[in-house]
Amino acid sequence: MTDTIYALSSGSPPAGIAVIRISGPQAFDIDALFSGTGARFPRRATLRTLTDPATGAVLDRVLTLRFPGPDSATGENIAEWHCHGGRAVVRAVLDALEAQGRSGRFRLREARSGEFTRRAFENGRIDLNEAEGLADLLSAETETQRRAALLMAEGHFSRRLSAWRERLLTCAAQVESLLDFSDEDDVPGEGTDSKLRVTLSALADDMRSVLASPSAERLRDGIRLVLAGPRNAGKSTLLNALAGRDAAIVSDVAGTTRDRIEVPVDIGGVAFVMTDTAGLADDTDDAIERIGIDRAWQAVEAADLVLWLGEPGESPRDDAVRLAAQMDRTGWTMATGADLAISAATGENLGELRDLILTRARALIPGEGDYALHKRQRDAVAEMAAALDAAAGEADLLIVAEHLRMARAAMDRLTGRSGVEDMLDALFGRFCIGK
Repeated sequence: MTDTIYALSSGSPPAGIAVIRISGPQAFDIDALFSGTGARFPRRATLRTLTDPATGAVLDRVLTLRFPGPDSATGENIAEWHCHGGRAVVRAVLDALEAQGRSGRFRLREARSGEFTRRAFENGRIDLNEAEGLADLLSAETETQRRAALLMAEGHFSRRLSAWRERLLTCAAQVESLLDFSDEDDVPGEGTDSKLRVTLSALADDMRSVLASPSAERLRDGIRLVLAGPRNAGKSTLLNALAGRDAAIVSDVAGTTRDRIEVPVDIGGVAFVMTDTAGLADDTDDAIERIGIDRAWQAVEAADLVLWLGEPGESPRDDAVRLAAQMDRTGWTMATGADLAISAATGENLGELRDLILTRARALIPGEGDYALHKRQRDAVAEMAAALDAAAGEADLLIVAEHLRMARAAMDRLTGRSGVEDMLDALFGRFCIGK
Protein backbone atom coordinates (compact mmCIF):
# COMPACT_ATOMS: atom_id res chain seq x y z
CA MET A 1 0.00 0.00 0.00
CA THR A 2 1.18 3.53 -0.76
CA ASP A 3 2.37 5.55 2.22
CA THR A 4 0.15 8.32 3.51
CA ILE A 5 2.18 11.51 3.81
CA TYR A 6 1.78 14.73 5.77
CA ALA A 7 3.47 18.14 5.95
CA LEU A 8 2.98 21.76 6.87
CA SER A 9 1.87 23.20 3.54
CA SER A 10 1.70 26.87 4.50
CA GLY A 11 4.51 29.24 5.40
CA SER A 12 6.73 28.76 8.41
CA PRO A 13 5.14 29.80 11.72
CA PRO A 14 4.28 32.07 13.34
CA ALA A 15 1.37 32.93 11.08
CA GLY A 16 -2.35 33.62 11.32
CA ILE A 17 -3.20 30.14 10.00
CA ALA A 18 -1.14 27.00 9.47
CA VAL A 19 -2.33 24.46 6.90
CA ILE A 20 -1.31 20.84 7.52
CA ARG A 21 -2.01 18.54 4.59
CA ILE A 22 -2.37 14.74 4.71
CA SER A 23 -2.50 12.78 1.44
CA GLY A 24 -2.84 9.07 0.77
CA PRO A 25 -5.14 6.07 1.17
CA GLN A 26 -5.39 6.45 4.98
CA ALA A 27 -5.82 10.24 5.05
CA PHE A 28 -9.48 10.15 6.06
CA ASP A 29 -8.89 7.48 8.73
CA ILE A 30 -6.16 9.62 10.28
CA ASP A 31 -8.40 12.69 10.11
CA ALA A 32 -11.20 10.80 11.90
CA LEU A 33 -8.79 9.53 14.57
CA PHE A 34 -7.63 13.07 15.39
CA SER A 35 -10.83 15.06 14.85
CA GLY A 36 -13.57 12.55 15.52
CA THR A 37 -16.13 10.69 13.46
CA GLY A 38 -19.37 12.07 12.12
CA ALA A 39 -20.88 13.38 8.94
CA ARG A 40 -18.43 15.07 6.60
CA PHE A 41 -19.05 16.77 3.27
CA PRO A 42 -16.34 16.86 0.61
CA ARG A 43 -14.71 20.28 0.18
CA ARG A 44 -16.70 21.79 3.03
CA ALA A 45 -14.92 23.17 6.09
CA THR A 46 -15.97 21.73 9.45
CA LEU A 47 -14.98 23.09 12.86
CA ARG A 48 -13.43 20.31 14.95
CA THR A 49 -11.20 19.75 17.96
CA LEU A 50 -7.92 17.97 17.27
CA THR A 51 -6.83 15.61 20.03
CA ASP A 52 -3.66 13.56 20.33
CA PRO A 53 -4.73 9.88 19.92
CA ALA A 54 -1.84 8.76 22.11
CA THR A 55 -2.62 10.96 25.14
CA GLY A 56 -6.11 12.36 24.58
CA ALA A 57 -4.73 15.90 25.01
CA VAL A 58 -6.37 18.68 23.03
CA LEU A 59 -4.04 19.97 20.31
CA ASP A 60 -6.07 22.77 18.74
CA ARG A 61 -9.49 23.87 17.54
CA VAL A 62 -9.30 23.67 13.74
CA LEU A 63 -11.16 23.73 10.44
CA THR A 64 -10.97 20.36 8.70
CA LEU A 65 -11.57 19.71 5.01
CA ARG A 66 -11.64 16.53 2.96
CA PHE A 67 -10.91 16.20 -0.76
CA PRO A 68 -11.72 12.70 -2.07
CA GLY A 69 -9.49 11.27 -4.78
CA PRO A 70 -9.08 11.09 -7.67
CA ASP A 71 -10.55 14.60 -7.95
CA SER A 72 -8.03 16.19 -5.60
CA ALA A 73 -4.74 18.03 -5.95
CA THR A 74 -2.70 14.83 -5.69
CA GLY A 75 -5.26 12.40 -7.12
CA GLU A 76 -5.47 10.76 -3.67
CA ASN A 77 -7.67 11.34 -0.62
CA ILE A 78 -6.53 14.55 1.04
CA ALA A 79 -7.36 15.89 4.51
CA GLU A 80 -6.40 19.42 5.52
CA TRP A 81 -6.30 20.91 8.98
CA HIS A 82 -6.36 24.71 9.18
CA CYS A 83 -4.82 25.30 12.58
CA HIS A 84 -3.74 28.36 14.53
CA GLY A 85 -0.33 29.36 13.20
CA GLY A 86 1.76 29.49 16.36
CA ARG A 87 5.00 27.52 16.49
CA ALA A 88 3.93 25.47 19.51
CA VAL A 89 0.60 24.48 17.92
CA VAL A 90 2.20 23.41 14.66
CA ARG A 91 4.94 21.49 16.41
CA ALA A 92 2.45 19.67 18.67
CA VAL A 93 0.27 18.58 15.73
CA LEU A 94 3.24 17.44 13.61
CA ASP A 95 4.73 15.55 16.57
CA ALA A 96 1.42 13.76 17.13
CA LEU A 97 1.30 12.73 13.46
CA GLU A 98 4.89 11.51 13.65
CA ALA A 99 4.04 9.43 16.71
CA GLN A 100 1.19 7.72 14.85
CA GLY A 101 3.58 6.89 12.03
CA ARG A 102 6.04 5.33 14.49
CA SER A 103 3.28 3.35 16.18
CA GLY A 104 2.80 1.20 13.10
CA ARG A 105 -0.96 1.68 13.10
CA PHE A 106 -0.73 3.60 9.83
CA ARG A 107 1.74 3.76 6.95
CA LEU A 108 2.26 7.42 7.73
CA ARG A 109 5.35 9.59 7.32
CA GLU A 110 6.39 13.17 6.67
CA ALA A 111 6.42 14.13 3.00
CA ARG A 112 9.67 14.64 1.12
CA SER A 113 10.43 17.80 -0.87
CA GLY A 114 7.93 18.15 -3.69
CA GLU A 115 6.23 14.84 -2.95
CA PHE A 116 2.68 16.20 -3.06
CA THR A 117 3.32 17.63 -6.52
CA ARG A 118 5.09 14.48 -7.65
CA ARG A 119 2.06 12.41 -6.67
CA ALA A 120 -0.13 14.82 -8.63
CA PHE A 121 2.09 14.20 -11.65
CA GLU A 122 2.19 10.42 -11.20
CA ASN A 123 -1.59 10.29 -10.76
CA GLY A 124 -2.22 12.30 -13.92
CA ARG A 125 -3.49 15.45 -12.22
CA ILE A 126 -0.81 17.56 -13.91
CA ASP A 127 1.72 16.89 -16.64
CA LEU A 128 5.44 17.54 -16.53
CA ASN A 129 5.16 21.02 -18.04
CA GLU A 130 2.59 22.12 -15.46
CA ALA A 131 4.88 20.79 -12.71
CA GLU A 132 7.79 22.80 -14.12
CA GLY A 133 5.58 25.86 -14.27
CA LEU A 134 4.65 25.38 -10.62
CA ALA A 135 8.34 25.09 -9.69
CA ASP A 136 9.04 28.34 -11.54
CA LEU A 137 6.08 29.99 -9.81
CA LEU A 138 7.42 29.07 -6.38
CA SER A 139 10.80 30.62 -7.23
CA ALA A 140 9.47 33.67 -9.12
CA GLU A 141 10.91 36.97 -7.88
CA THR A 142 9.58 39.43 -10.47
CA GLU A 143 6.15 40.14 -11.92
CA THR A 144 7.08 38.91 -15.40
CA GLN A 145 8.43 35.66 -13.95
CA ARG A 146 5.22 35.22 -11.96
CA ARG A 147 2.94 35.78 -14.94
CA ALA A 148 4.80 33.43 -17.29
CA ALA A 149 5.13 30.71 -14.63
CA LEU A 150 1.45 30.94 -13.73
CA LEU A 151 0.42 30.45 -17.37
CA MET A 152 2.61 27.33 -17.59
CA ALA A 153 1.36 26.00 -14.23
CA GLU A 154 -2.26 26.55 -15.26
CA GLY A 155 -1.76 24.38 -18.34
CA HIS A 156 -1.79 26.86 -21.22
CA PHE A 157 1.16 25.16 -22.93
CA SER A 158 -0.18 21.72 -21.99
CA ARG A 159 -3.45 22.47 -23.78
CA ARG A 160 -1.53 23.47 -26.89
CA LEU A 161 0.42 20.22 -26.65
CA SER A 162 -2.85 18.31 -26.38
CA ALA A 163 -4.09 19.94 -29.59
CA TRP A 164 -0.81 19.08 -31.31
CA ARG A 165 -1.09 15.51 -30.09
CA GLU A 166 -4.58 15.12 -31.55
CA ARG A 167 -3.42 16.44 -34.92
CA LEU A 168 -0.35 14.20 -34.81
CA LEU A 169 -2.40 11.10 -34.01
CA THR A 170 -4.83 11.94 -36.83
CA CYS A 171 -1.95 12.19 -39.27
CA ALA A 172 -0.51 8.89 -38.04
CA ALA A 173 -3.90 7.22 -38.51
CA GLN A 174 -4.09 8.57 -42.06
CA VAL A 175 -0.66 7.15 -42.86
CA GLU A 176 -1.67 3.76 -41.49
CA SER A 177 -4.83 3.93 -43.60
CA LEU A 178 -2.85 4.67 -46.73
CA LEU A 179 -0.51 1.78 -45.95
CA ASP A 180 -3.35 -0.64 -45.21
CA PHE A 181 -5.18 0.09 -48.45
CA SER A 182 -2.14 0.49 -50.69
CA ASP A 183 -2.53 -3.05 -52.10
CA GLU A 184 -6.32 -2.99 -52.33
CA ASP A 185 -8.80 -1.54 -54.76
CA ASP A 186 -10.73 0.28 -52.00
CA VAL A 187 -8.16 3.05 -51.46
CA PRO A 188 -8.75 6.40 -49.79
CA GLY A 189 -9.93 9.27 -51.96
CA GLU A 190 -7.57 11.03 -54.32
CA GLY A 191 -5.59 13.84 -52.77
CA THR A 192 -5.45 12.26 -49.31
CA ASP A 193 -1.68 11.90 -49.54
CA SER A 194 -1.10 15.53 -50.56
CA LYS A 195 -3.51 16.81 -47.91
CA LEU A 196 -1.61 14.80 -45.30
CA ARG A 197 1.66 16.47 -46.23
CA VAL A 198 0.08 19.93 -46.11
CA THR A 199 -1.25 19.12 -42.63
CA LEU A 200 2.17 17.94 -41.46
CA SER A 201 3.85 21.11 -42.75
CA ALA A 202 1.22 23.30 -41.09
CA LEU A 203 1.69 21.49 -37.77
CA ALA A 204 5.48 21.93 -38.00
CA ASP A 205 5.00 25.66 -38.71
CA ASP A 206 2.79 25.98 -35.64
CA MET A 207 5.53 24.42 -33.52
CA ARG A 208 8.16 26.74 -34.97
CA SER A 209 6.00 29.75 -34.11
CA VAL A 210 6.27 28.70 -30.45
CA LEU A 211 10.04 28.33 -30.77
CA ALA A 212 10.26 31.88 -32.14
CA SER A 213 9.11 33.31 -28.79
CA PRO A 214 11.65 34.30 -26.08
CA SER A 215 13.05 31.55 -23.89
CA ALA A 216 12.41 31.02 -20.18
CA GLU A 217 16.11 31.07 -19.29
CA ARG A 218 16.42 34.79 -19.99
CA LEU A 219 13.25 35.44 -18.02
CA ARG A 220 14.44 33.32 -15.09
CA ASP A 221 18.12 34.30 -14.99
CA GLY A 222 17.63 37.96 -15.90
CA ILE A 223 18.42 40.08 -18.93
CA ARG A 224 22.16 40.77 -19.11
CA LEU A 225 22.51 44.57 -18.96
CA VAL A 226 26.11 45.77 -19.27
CA LEU A 227 27.36 49.28 -18.49
CA ALA A 228 30.43 50.06 -20.59
CA GLY A 229 32.54 53.08 -21.42
CA PRO A 230 35.93 54.71 -20.79
CA ARG A 231 37.45 55.35 -17.38
CA ASN A 232 35.60 57.74 -15.08
CA ALA A 233 32.53 57.83 -17.33
CA GLY A 234 30.17 57.35 -14.37
CA LYS A 235 29.35 53.66 -14.89
CA SER A 236 29.52 52.69 -11.22
CA THR A 237 27.45 55.70 -10.14
CA LEU A 238 24.80 54.79 -12.71
CA LEU A 239 24.78 51.13 -11.59
CA ASN A 240 24.21 52.21 -7.99
CA ALA A 241 21.42 54.56 -9.06
CA LEU A 242 19.62 51.88 -11.08
CA ALA A 243 20.15 49.26 -8.36
CA GLY A 244 18.97 51.61 -5.61
CA ARG A 245 21.92 50.76 -3.38
CA ASP A 246 25.69 51.14 -3.20
CA ALA A 247 26.66 47.98 -5.03
CA ALA A 248 29.81 49.35 -6.67
CA ILE A 249 32.62 51.54 -5.31
CA VAL A 250 32.45 55.08 -6.67
CA SER A 251 35.58 57.24 -6.82
CA ASP A 252 37.01 60.12 -8.86
CA VAL A 253 40.16 58.06 -9.29
CA ALA A 254 40.28 56.66 -12.81
CA GLY A 255 40.27 52.87 -13.03
CA THR A 256 38.58 52.22 -9.67
CA THR A 257 36.55 49.35 -11.18
CA ARG A 258 39.08 46.68 -12.15
CA ASP A 259 36.79 43.71 -12.67
CA ARG A 260 33.18 43.01 -13.57
CA ILE A 261 30.62 43.61 -10.82
CA GLU A 262 27.29 41.82 -11.31
CA VAL A 263 24.16 42.98 -9.48
CA PRO A 264 20.65 41.42 -9.82
CA VAL A 265 18.03 44.15 -10.21
CA ASP A 266 14.26 44.29 -10.67
CA ILE A 267 13.31 47.14 -13.01
CA GLY A 268 9.61 47.50 -13.64
CA GLY A 269 8.91 43.87 -12.76
CA VAL A 270 11.61 42.54 -15.09
CA ALA A 271 14.71 40.73 -13.82
CA PHE A 272 18.06 42.09 -14.93
CA VAL A 273 21.65 41.20 -14.13
CA MET A 274 23.52 44.51 -14.37
CA THR A 275 27.25 44.37 -14.93
CA ASP A 276 29.63 47.22 -14.17
CA THR A 277 32.82 46.87 -16.18
CA ALA A 278 36.35 48.22 -16.09
CA GLY A 279 36.95 51.40 -18.05
CA LEU A 280 37.87 50.60 -21.62
CA ALA A 281 41.29 51.86 -22.63
CA ASP A 282 43.44 51.24 -25.67
CA ASP A 283 46.72 50.84 -23.81
CA THR A 284 47.72 50.09 -20.23
CA ASP A 285 50.87 48.88 -18.54
CA ASP A 286 48.89 47.45 -15.63
CA ALA A 287 48.47 43.66 -16.11
CA ILE A 288 45.49 43.50 -13.74
CA GLU A 289 43.74 46.37 -15.55
CA ARG A 290 44.39 44.61 -18.85
CA ILE A 291 42.57 41.53 -17.59
CA GLY A 292 39.69 43.72 -16.42
CA ILE A 293 39.45 45.37 -19.86
CA ASP A 294 39.45 41.99 -21.60
CA ARG A 295 36.64 40.83 -19.35
CA ALA A 296 34.74 44.03 -20.04
CA TRP A 297 34.86 43.34 -23.78
CA GLN A 298 33.67 39.78 -23.17
CA ALA A 299 30.72 41.12 -21.14
CA VAL A 300 29.83 43.60 -23.90
CA GLU A 301 29.84 40.85 -26.53
CA ALA A 302 27.63 38.54 -24.41
CA ALA A 303 25.21 41.26 -23.24
CA ASP A 304 21.53 41.37 -24.11
CA LEU A 305 21.58 45.14 -23.71
CA VAL A 306 24.49 47.58 -23.46
CA LEU A 307 24.44 51.06 -21.92
CA TRP A 308 27.34 52.97 -23.52
CA LEU A 309 28.68 55.95 -21.55
CA GLY A 310 31.42 56.99 -23.94
CA GLU A 311 31.48 58.99 -27.17
CA PRO A 312 28.43 57.89 -29.19
CA GLY A 313 30.51 57.31 -32.30
CA GLU A 314 32.78 54.90 -30.39
CA SER A 315 29.95 52.61 -29.26
CA PRO A 316 31.07 48.96 -29.42
CA ARG A 317 27.66 47.77 -30.65
CA ASP A 318 25.15 49.26 -33.03
CA ASP A 319 22.27 48.28 -30.75
CA ALA A 320 23.74 49.92 -27.62
CA VAL A 321 21.89 52.68 -25.79
CA ARG A 322 24.20 55.69 -26.12
CA LEU A 323 24.09 57.84 -23.00
CA ALA A 324 25.38 61.34 -22.47
CA ALA A 325 26.15 60.89 -18.79
CA GLN A 326 27.16 63.28 -15.98
CA MET A 327 24.99 66.13 -17.26
CA ASP A 328 25.20 67.71 -13.79
CA ARG A 329 28.88 68.56 -14.23
CA THR A 330 30.09 72.06 -14.97
CA GLY A 331 30.86 72.61 -18.64
CA TRP A 332 28.94 69.50 -19.76
CA THR A 333 27.64 69.50 -23.33
CA MET A 334 25.28 67.08 -25.08
CA ALA A 335 27.25 64.66 -27.23
CA THR A 336 26.13 64.39 -30.84
CA GLY A 337 24.41 61.09 -31.54
CA ALA A 338 23.50 60.29 -27.91
CA ASP A 339 20.11 58.68 -27.28
CA LEU A 340 19.56 60.25 -23.86
CA ALA A 341 21.24 62.65 -21.45
CA ILE A 342 21.27 61.62 -17.78
CA SER A 343 22.70 62.44 -14.39
CA ALA A 344 23.04 59.46 -12.09
CA ALA A 345 24.14 61.79 -9.30
CA THR A 346 20.99 63.95 -9.34
CA GLY A 347 18.62 61.37 -10.85
CA GLU A 348 17.73 63.59 -13.80
CA ASN A 349 16.20 61.57 -16.67
CA LEU A 350 16.73 58.25 -14.85
CA GLY A 351 13.00 57.57 -15.17
CA GLU A 352 13.27 58.03 -18.94
CA LEU A 353 16.28 55.69 -18.96
CA ARG A 354 14.36 52.99 -17.09
CA ASP A 355 11.50 53.31 -19.60
CA LEU A 356 13.97 52.98 -22.47
CA ILE A 357 15.56 49.91 -20.90
CA LEU A 358 12.15 48.29 -20.40
CA THR A 359 11.15 49.05 -23.99
CA ARG A 360 14.25 47.25 -25.25
CA ALA A 361 13.78 44.42 -22.73
CA ARG A 362 10.19 43.64 -23.72
CA ALA A 363 11.41 42.33 -27.07
CA LEU A 364 13.59 39.80 -25.24
CA ILE A 365 11.05 38.28 -22.83
CA PRO A 366 7.54 36.83 -23.15
CA GLY A 367 4.80 39.43 -23.39
CA GLU A 368 1.86 39.61 -21.03
CA GLY A 369 -0.31 36.55 -21.60
CA ASP A 370 2.56 34.48 -23.03
CA TYR A 371 4.32 31.50 -21.47
CA ALA A 372 8.02 30.75 -21.93
CA LEU A 373 9.67 27.42 -22.71
CA HIS A 374 12.77 26.05 -21.00
CA LYS A 375 15.58 24.45 -22.98
CA ARG A 376 14.19 20.94 -22.39
CA GLN A 377 10.84 21.97 -23.78
CA ARG A 378 12.31 23.90 -26.70
CA ASP A 379 14.54 20.97 -27.66
CA ALA A 380 11.57 18.59 -27.69
CA VAL A 381 9.42 20.95 -29.77
CA ALA A 382 12.30 21.44 -32.22
CA GLU A 383 12.70 17.66 -32.47
CA MET A 384 9.00 17.26 -33.23
CA ALA A 385 9.05 19.98 -35.88
CA ALA A 386 12.10 18.42 -37.55
CA ALA A 387 10.43 14.99 -37.62
CA LEU A 388 7.29 16.47 -39.17
CA ASP A 389 9.33 18.33 -41.80
CA ALA A 390 11.09 15.08 -42.68
CA ALA A 391 7.76 13.26 -42.88
CA ALA A 392 6.21 15.94 -45.12
CA GLY A 393 9.08 15.66 -47.59
CA GLU A 394 9.29 11.84 -47.68
CA ALA A 395 7.66 9.80 -50.46
CA ASP A 396 7.90 6.36 -48.80
CA LEU A 397 4.93 6.00 -46.45
CA LEU A 398 6.78 3.52 -44.23
CA ILE A 399 9.46 6.14 -43.56
CA VAL A 400 6.74 8.78 -43.05
CA ALA A 401 5.22 6.53 -40.38
CA GLU A 402 8.62 6.21 -38.68
CA HIS A 403 9.10 9.98 -38.60
CA LEU A 404 5.67 10.36 -37.02
CA ARG A 405 6.56 7.73 -34.43
CA MET A 406 9.68 9.77 -33.57
CA ALA A 407 7.54 12.91 -33.23
CA ARG A 408 5.15 11.11 -30.87
CA ALA A 409 8.09 9.86 -28.79
CA ALA A 410 9.36 13.44 -28.42
CA MET A 411 5.84 14.50 -27.41
CA ASP A 412 5.71 11.77 -24.74
CA ARG A 413 9.04 12.92 -23.29
CA LEU A 414 7.82 16.49 -23.28
CA THR A 415 4.66 15.69 -21.33
CA GLY A 416 6.38 13.19 -19.03
CA ARG A 417 4.70 10.08 -20.41
CA SER A 418 8.06 8.37 -20.98
CA GLY A 419 11.83 8.78 -20.87
CA VAL A 420 12.08 11.39 -18.09
CA GLU A 421 12.86 9.37 -14.94
CA ASP A 422 16.38 10.79 -14.78
CA MET A 423 15.10 14.35 -14.32
CA LEU A 424 12.09 13.88 -12.03
CA ASP A 425 14.04 13.76 -8.76
CA ALA A 426 15.88 16.98 -9.66
CA LEU A 427 12.66 18.73 -10.65
CA PHE A 428 10.59 17.85 -7.59
CA GLY A 429 13.56 18.45 -5.33
CA ARG A 430 13.14 22.17 -6.15
CA PHE A 431 9.85 22.21 -4.21
CA CYS A 432 9.44 22.79 -0.50
CA ILE A 433 8.43 19.96 1.84
CA GLY A 434 4.73 20.89 1.94
CA LYS A 435 4.35 21.16 -1.83
